Order: sequence, then structure tokens, then C-alpha cells
Amino acid sequence: MSVSTLFDKIPREAPGAVETLTIRRPDDWHVHLRDGAMLKAVLPFTAAQFRRGIIMPNLVPPVTSIEAALAYRGRILAARPEGCDFAPLMTCYLTDATSPDEIERGFRDGVWAAAKLYPAGATTNAHHGVTDIAALAPVLERMEKIGMPVLIHGEATDPAVDIFDREAVFMEEEMLPLLRRHQGLKVVVEHVTTAETVALVRAHAGRAAGTITPHHLIINRTSIFQGGLRPHLYCLPVAKRERHRLALREAATSGDGNFFIGTDTAPHLRAAKQAECCSAGVFGGATALQTYVQVFDEEGALSRFEAFAAENGARFYGLPLNEGTITLEKRPCRVSPVVAVGEEDVVVFRGGEDLPWSLGGTRP
Repeated sequence: MSVSTLFDKIPREAPGAVETLTIRRPDDWHVHLRDGAMLKAVLPFTAAQFRRGIIMPNLVPPVTSIEAALAYRGRILAARPEGCDFAPLMTCYLTDATSPDEIERGFRDGVWAAAKLYPAGATTNAHHGVTDIAALAPVLERMEKIGMPVLIHGEATDPAVDIFDREAVFMEEEMLPLLRRHQGLKVVVEHVTTAETVALVRAHAGRAAGTITPHHLIINRTSIFQGGLRPHLYCLPVAKRERHRLALREAATSGDGNFFIGTDTAPHLRAAKQAECCSAGVFGGATALQTYVQVFDEEGALSRFEAFAAENGARFYGLPLNEGTITLEKRPCRVSPVVAVGEEDVVVFRGGEDLPWSLGGTRP
């Protein structure tokens, strides 16, 4: 399936000079593809932009075994558009009962690229997650020994903690002690949302990294309530104050190798978002690269975009850089506002807006 069949572009201006940016094919280090009809509907958008993706394991039931990971990988490969070479990198959902031997076997056999640590109840389908991170020490020690990264959703789950403070509290009470206990462990702080977490990642450079989403570079917490409640902008961790958004833009565009793409694209049906109890997640997979490159352009940092999009993550994971290229064009683009899933749909982040950058072609 070609890019043009996925993305509806607005009428182009008369022929003339078009600014283009060609980079090595990028990767998405944090992807929710779901399963079944949803998987088939949303995968083509990620696959049109990214060569590889770290696949989140919070299905129902979660992906906690080698067998489950292999089966899920098979379903993803079967859902790829014809001719697509997108490579899913699978992860293990950590629980209180995770076996260090199972972790090592899956990593050594190339089934898992990493393991995901959800504090129990922190986000979508996280109720099977870890209840006591310190008690997970045998698993983390084994991961440290074999060089397997742990990917952490960094939010406190105590209901007494204000939702806007949950990342900060987790970093202080859980992340810093974990980094002290496991000084050789490779840690990815997922979907960084605060200036303080940016500083924490930088203070532990080399063994800690952070992913940054496109939506957290664009919205702040006011955006969620602008003109009324906007459920399609609600995600976890929730967007923070404007000073934090600006800190994320600085981190992403700085050239700092500790930060890289992690879209956290997280589709939910419209009915689940526009509900009495709204599901958390932003579906940014259809507009991710267009949004990232716009931010780099606005910050005068286009020369640093390739490293953020296509180099930093691979180097942290110890994987080879991708072959081939993708070209982005500074030409107006409009992506459909929704993606159909059967008789229902998913609302696209920035869908229906006039975006200043478009996706061009890829070369293998």
C-alpha cells in the first residue's frame, strides 16, 4: 500500500521549489497496535512511516510469555500491507510472577527486544502490572546481566497523588532508587512529560534514555480543556504545564542522544473516548512524522532530526541503523480526521488540520 493511499493531501500549489528533507528510515520505539480489526486498521499508518517499532504488550490478556509474543508477532506480520517490510520488535509485559529464566530465554532467542514495566493500574490494561518494583529485583538483575532494556511507564499509582504530579513522584520514589540499585541496567523512561524527567535522563546518560511523543510536543494541559473538554487529547501520562512542553521540545531538538521517537500512538474507538469514563490514549500514528518534523522546523533544528528519528534509539538498543531513506516535503498536507474500524472509527491526532509537512516517498 503506498503512502498516497493512506494520507489525503490538500490540493497542491503550482509547481515550484519545494523544501525537502531526506533522512535514514526512522523507527518508533513505543507503539500500541492493539489486535484484531484495530490492528489491521492502524498498522498501515505506522508501517508507512517507520521501519521498526517497539510493540507494547498490554493486550487482553497481556503478552507475558514467549509463546504469546510469537503469536502476536505473527498476527502483526500477517496484517502488514502487501510489500511492506515493517519489523515489529516484541516486548514482555512484566508481572509480579515473571520468571528471570523466561526473560533470558526470550531475549537470547530474539523473541523480545525489551521488557515493559507497568506499575499496576497505571494506564490502559496495566492492572496485571508490577505491584512492588523492588521485589522485581531478580528479574531486573538478570536483565542487567544480559543487556536487556526495561521500558518504564513512570507514574505513581497512589490515588492520593495529584494526576499532574504522578510522574514527578514516581521519578523520586521509584525511578531514582531503581537506578541506584541496578547501575548496569538499561532503562527507557517512556513518554517523558516533565522538565525534571528530562534532567533525570540526562543525569544518567548512557544507561537511561527517554522517548518523547508527538502530542506532548504540541499540547499542554490547557489544550485538554480549551473550549470544552477534549477527550481525544487525554492520555497517560497526561499533558503538563507549558514550561514542560517547552522543555520537551528543547530535549527532542537539542541533538542529545538520550532522546528519541516513541509516538505512544494508542488508538481507542471513538465510543471509548467520548464516554462517561474516557479511555486514555492519543492516536498519533497517522501524523507522527509530520508533527515531529514540524517541531524541528519551528525550532530551527532540521539538521538534528535524523538523529532523533533514526539513530539515537537504535544505538541505545544496540541495533543496526536502518538502510534506505524517507523523504519529507514542506508542502501542505491534510490527513483524514478518522480511521474506520469496521462500522466504528478512531479519531486521528491533528487529523483534518492543514499540516505544513507531508510524507514523501521511501527508498529501500
